[in-house]
This record gives sequence, C-alpha cells and structure tokens, in this order.
Amino acid sequence: MDQTTIIALAYLVAAVLFILGLKGLTHPRTAVRGNLLGALGMLVAVLATLIHHDVVGYTLIIVGLVIGGLIGAVVAVKIEMTAMPELVALFNGFGGGASVFVAGAELTRRRAYDTMAGAGWGAPVFDDSMIAAFLAGLIGAVTFWGSLLAFCKLREFQKFKKPWLFPGMQSLNVGLAVLCAALLAASLMSPAPAMMFWTLVVIASVLGWFLVNPIGGADMPVVIALLNSYSGLAACATGFVLSNSVLIIAGSLVGASGLILTNIMCKAMNRSLGNVLFGVLAPGEADATADEVYGGRVKATSAEEVAMLYDNARRAVIVPGYGMAVAQAQHAVRDLGDLLESRGVEVEYAVHPVAGRMPGHMNVLLAEAEGPYEKLKEMDAINPSFAQTDVVLVIGANDVVNPFARDPRSAIGGMPILDVDKARTVVVVKRSLSPGFAGIPNPLFAADNCLMFFADGKKAMLDLIAALKEA
Repeated sequence: MDQTTIIALAYLVAAVLFILGLKGLTHPRTAVRGNLLGALGMLVAVLATLIHHDVVGYTLIIVGLVIGGLIGAVVAVKIEMTAMPELVALFNGFGGGASVFVAGAELTRRRAYDTMAGAGWGAPVFDDSMIAAFLAGLIGAVTFWGSLLAFCKLREFQKFKKPWLFPGMQSLNVGLAVLCAALLAASLMSPAPAMMFWTLVVIASVLGWFLVNPIGGADMPVVIALLNSYSGLAACATGFVLSNSVLIIAGSLVGASGLILTNIMCKAMNRSLGNVLFGVLAPGEADATADEVYGGRVKATSAEEVAMLYDNARRAVIVPGYGMAVAQAQHAVRDLGDLLESRGVEVEYAVHPVAGRMPGHMNVLLAEAEGPYEKLKEMDAINPSFAQTDVVLVIGANDVVNPFARDPRSAIGGMPILDVDKARTVVVVKRSLSPGFAGIPNPLFAADNCLMFFADGKKAMLDLIAALKEA
C-alpha cells in the first residue's frame, strides 16, 4: 500500500470520526464521548498530514505545537465555565484567522512558482483554487474581527459594551460588502493576486467589525453560532486551496452545523437572521413603562419565606438564566435541587434555547455542576406542565419569561417563552427590577403569584439552602 492510499484512508477514518463526534454532541449524556471521537479524528488527520515529508517543515510545526500547546493548557486550566462564551468566540476567531494566513501563504507560494515557470508577475494567472483562496480570506477576516469584537462584548469591556452607532452604518456595511465582492471578481484575473488578496482581507476585517458592532449581548447566542459557521466555511475554502479532503469535510460539517444552530436560535426568538444582524430592539406600542407595570405591586420575599413554600410543594421547577452564570451559582443550584429531592419534591430544570450568551450556555453550566441530564427539560417539553407546578424558581432570567412576548405589539412579541407565570407560585431571584436586553419591564414581577427575591444569585441559593435545612 503506497503513501497516497494510506493518507486517503486516514482522512476517511478522520471524517467518519468527525461525523460520529458531532452525533455524540447532540445529547449531554453522549457529549463527552462525542468530544473524544472528534479529538481522535483530528489527531488522525494531523498525523496523516505530517506524512507529507516533501510539503511539511517539521521545525515550524514543532515550534507551533509547543507554543499553541502551552497557551491551550494554560487556558484550559484557568478558564471558568462561566467564561465559556468568550472562549468559544475566540476559538471561532482563531479558526478564521488561521484560514486567512494559510490561504494567503499558499496563494503567494503558487504565484512565486508560476513566476519561476515563466508566467511573470505582469501576467494574470488563474486556476480553480484561486476563488477558494479569496473566499477563505474574505470569510476568515470577517470571522476573526467579528469574533474578536464578540469576545470584547461578552467580557463587557466598557469601550465595547455599548455599540458604536452612527447614521448610515448599515449603508456602510452594504458598501463594504459590495466592495469585497468587486475585489473578489477583479482579483481572479489580476497580475498581482497576492496584493489583491491582502487588500480584500483588510476591507473584510473592517466589515467583520462593523457587522457585529450593533449587536447586543442577548443576541450573542445567534452571533456565536453564525461565526462558528463562518469559521467552518473559511476552513472548507482553505481545504480547496490545499487540495486537502479532510479539511474540506471538517469545514463543511462545522459550517453546516453552525447554520442549523443559527436557525434554531432565531426560531427560539421568533426573529429572522436579518433582524438579529441589522434590527434594533425597541419598546413596542404594547410595552408599558416600569412605573405602569410595577406601581407598588411588586412583593419582595426572603429565603425563609421561600423555604416555607417548599414545605408543601410536591413539584418544583428551576429556571436558570444569565444571572446564574454571572453569579457562578450553578453548583449552589445543583445543591438546592438535590436537597429538595431528598425532601420528596420532584425537581426539574427548564432551559430556554437562548438563555445565556451562547447556544447551550445553561446546559454547559449545569453539566459542569454535575446536574442530572434527565432533569434538564427544553422549553417545548416543560411548558405544558407549568400549570401543575407548585413553585418555579427563576434565577437571573428576564426576557425568556416575560409575558409581554404573547402580545404581537410588544418589542418581543411572538418570542416563545417559558410559561412560568402559569405556575402556582413563582419566585424570581434578581438583584433589581432592571429590564432585560429588550429594555422593557416584565409584568411577571408584579403578578399576584410572583415573589421577588432581591439578591445575588449565589448568595440567594446559599441562604435558601440554609433556610431549608433549618426548617
């Protein structure tokens, strides 16, 4: 069996492992196995690529492996689960950036080879991989700078927390996109494709920054999923540049899965992708002011009073939100659920698809706290049972439980929500009555069956656990 056949078979095995890995990631119980299968597939692909002795320089690879391995090890040890959205954003960006440099380096190498062969720098040279190279540069640059800004927003850096808005911003984005398309078309027969490539990368970088600039934090699940898809498409294009089948397959899988996830996130908010990227949420005609909604009707409670509610409860639901992530309260939430179950209370966790700052954010946090997978219920599965629930505990969620969503005239009209207001009693843990991303008040907080537990999420859980034990 010759070397070419061995490499082809290895790439086939890697592709199968990637597919099996993605399948495993569709369920929390098989996610760890899926992750390991995907990592094994990448190891096989890397080892097969290293067989190309005439193409690969091992010195640079070893240097890159050492530097990248050290950085990855430090990040893996230092990163907190609550900061996972930021890390995912960076991963997307690094994938896009790598595609830009690999495609650019290969384009420059081939152009130099063509010149040596007698084509000369003044003669336009076109081959079928040039389109892929420019697409990799365009998509990769947009992904890198868009992901970098997403990271800054998620870390809530003051300079980037609020979008920088100015008149004609969307028109500028359209103009930049048209300019990128024109450069892409003109570069195909350019006598200096490398120069055109890096010009395109610079303009695409500006476009990537301005595309993410107006998007708010609550829309980050959609943005991260979309940027993840972009990074896959950039890798796929780079695979065509390098004539590397496993990179084409892996990039296609990431691109397709990212687009599917983006669609799921948009449906969960009942908004189109265009509205997320270019729209601005503003109060609707049905949205009242905070004074009109709350107006002395908000009832505050304490840990001791909430503990008394659980004394007679048979069924309880816990709804995690971004406030749980900020307070790093996932372990305390798990302890509360275990304590309630030990007292004979049936406990489930209701997870909204866009709760948090990345797809599956709440699932990841509860899994990190070793929460029971079978108790995590999706919105459609748990909504019919809220009417038979004695106590619902909402921790830091806002828009995803806002009844205003049922009014089509509201800013969030039509957005599917968790029907927590239909439970017998709702306890909402929040620091204050501040609105969610939509900027509108939540009538749930003033409902007759709702009690507000004003406190930091983690402190509230610890106080509630202590009160339950004392009772």
